[in-house]
Amino acid sequence: MTERVNNFPPLPSVIPIKPCFYQNFEEEIPPQYRQLVRRAYNLWMLYSATLCVNVISCIAWWAGGGDGVNFGFSLLWLLIFSPCSYTCWFRPLYKGFRADSSFNFMLFFFVFFCQCVFVIIQAVGISGWGACGWLATVMFFSKNVASAVVMLFSAVQFTIVAVLMVVLLVKVHQFYRGGGGSFQRAQEEWSSGAWKSAPVRDAGFNAIASSGSNLPHYPAAVPSYPDNSSW
Repeated sequence: MTERVNNFPPLPSVIPIKPCFYQNFEEEIPPQYRQLVRRAYNLWMLYSATLCVNVISCIAWWAGGGDGVNFGFSLLWLLIFSPCSYTCWFRPLYKGFRADSSFNFMLFFFVFFCQCVFVIIQAVGISGWGACGWLATVMFFSKNVASAVVMLFSAVQFTIVAVLMVVLLVKVHQFYRGGGGSFQRAQEEWSSGAWKSAPVRDAGFNAIASSGSNLPHYPAAVPSYPDNSSW
């Protein structure tokens, strides 16, 4: 029997830090939900890239006469939200579709909703919050046009990310409710400890798969979520 080797994040071998997660869309996610999970992953990457652009915009904001505290907060948001958003909402979504875990779906809904609210605030762009959103950008055009143009890129990206996050939240909720998911099921998983036993089930399942069996890489009890629209 062979164990799966963690492959994410894909770090160079010269770095002593090893990957923390195993991620394989083809192996672990059912085909009918694979596109949705992939797009959620792409959305996480887009948000991380937006945070990088925001750091550059805040440097331009600072260079044009703005407050340096915005640059400090923008760097903090990049260091905190880039890894934490992957861990706190993408992984629960990934595990929710992988193992039909209501607990992970509920965790995703709670964290991702908070993330959506924060991204909307970043898109608005309140001065002193470390985000070059619309309010900060428009007001800065009267002070330094060149810096405001650079800040505009961040405002546009935050807006796009906010819209896509709302769409993703609605889409996942439709899948979950259509498959019979509920808060009660999440409570039952929590009280029974079933949410903690998923790695054990995965290990046994992968051991059978590695032996050459043609069993599918997904539990047979997983409900069929409705797929009445493509996104």
